[in-house]
Amino acid sequence: MHKPRGHQWWYIPDGYIPVTSTGSLTSHESICVLNCGGEDALLNMTIFFEDREPIENIMVVVPSRRTKHIRTSSLQSGGESIPVGVPYAIEVQSDVPVIIQYSRLDATQAENALMSVIAYPIQQN
Repeated sequence: MHKPRGHQWWYIPDGYIPVTSTGSLTSHESICVLNCGGEDALLNMTIFFEDREPIENIMVVVPSRRTKHIRTSSLQSGGESIPVGVPYAIEVQSDVPVIIQYSRLDATQAENALMSVIAYPIQQN
């Protein structure tokens, strides 16, 4: 039996998709999800902004005992997607415990930068 690991609520407060990229790589951000458990994880994401209403109910399935890398530029709900050049934050709710890492490739200049951090987990009581 594969025991679930991780948490069911995660937050990523710093998101930003640059307007331009240089060279052959495109700037992007990814939510990296690891589901160690024995059942599929249904993620429900909300995207928050500084000056507009959130984009809600973005649903993604991560199969059991698998990893999934989700580019934030691909997230959509009701025809809305995350605009480039606009700061945002992400709330991820999962119906089973998962582990979430957030990665950013910044290709806005010739010297590319890669940043990766564990998202902020919330322990539910």
